[in-house]
Amino acid sequence: MIAPALNPALHPAALAFAGRHQPRVWEPIVWILALVFYFAFPNHLGFGTELLITILFALSLDLVLGYAGIVTLGHAAFFGVGAYTVGMLAYHGFWNEPISSLMLAAIVAALVGLGSGLVLLRTQGLTLLMLSLCTMALLEEAANLGHEYTGGFDGLASLPIPKLLGLFEFNPLYPRTQYVYVLTVLFISFLFIRTVVYSPFGQSLTGIRENTLRMHAVGSPVRARLVTCYTISAAIAGIAGGLWAQANAYVNLTTLGLDRAAMVLIVLILGGCGRMYGAFVGAVAYMVLAHFLAKLYPTAWQLGLGFLLVVIALFARNGILGIGEALLRRFRAKRMPR
Repeated sequence: MIAPALNPALHPAALAFAGRHQPRVWEPIVWILALVFYFAFPNHLGFGTELLITILFALSLDLVLGYAGIVTLGHAAFFGVGAYTVGMLAYHGFWNEPISSLMLAAIVAALVGLGSGLVLLRTQGLTLLMLSLCTMALLEEAANLGHEYTGGFDGLASLPIPKLLGLFEFNPLYPRTQYVYVLTVLFISFLFIRTVVYSPFGQSLTGIRENTLRMHAVGSPVRARLVTCYTISAAIAGIAGGLWAQANAYVNLTTLGLDRAAMVLIVLILGGCGRMYGAFVGAVAYMVLAHFLAKLYPTAWQLGLGFLLVVIALFARNGILGIGEALLRRFRAKRMPR
């Protein structure tokens, strides 16, 4: 029998890691609040649906940026690919069943992520940043030029989205079905991302982010794992884009634009990168502030968001969630007996 002190499974670091994937007591509160929102704010379910889609999109970016350390400015490329896949299939009458078309959007986005990742992830730093931006710009221009299929600048409007499971209608004015549908997809996707992050594969991504040379030295297939992570992230972003197209029955070039790519990056900076719930906190902060600031200052609402982003970048580099964690650590330290 191996002595406890020599047993790797009983090492304090191993025990701490083993407990990380266990659900916290407070975690169900997030999903309970999402359900409460459905009943408490029936007139704002359109806003809630957009918020849930933004959270899913931010989670996909967090997987590559927060955990694998892949810095990209072109993540909206996969969001747009998913949106246009659903949009073109529905508009041209090829396939418009919601669940299966969403799966096709994930597959197409994953293929685009795999193809671009094999090329882009040979580089790093500023080169990777610019190439990811160029990939998004090329896809946006392709969507603009292919107006016969994509609708060009005007996009594809009035998409014929059939009833979900043949029972629940997608109503743009009363988006009850959209909200529950998107919330369900977000929950399933979150469980999948959580499993990936806390798996040995996910921990190897963190190791690559912290010290790529050391991961090479221990024999880890660094590039293969980065490409795999990039592909998974692209598929999830494609799902978010497909949901956006189904929820709005509309798709246009904004799904592939720099504004959307910058928005999701700001969401992660506000909430905190590399934290499972940073996307949730950041998305709520961004969209709620944008909503109220747009009412107060319709012509300069982005100024307030920019000021908040500067404050977060200077004084809270771990985002809003990082501030909360720091305050909690101080509170626990004060309560500890001296």
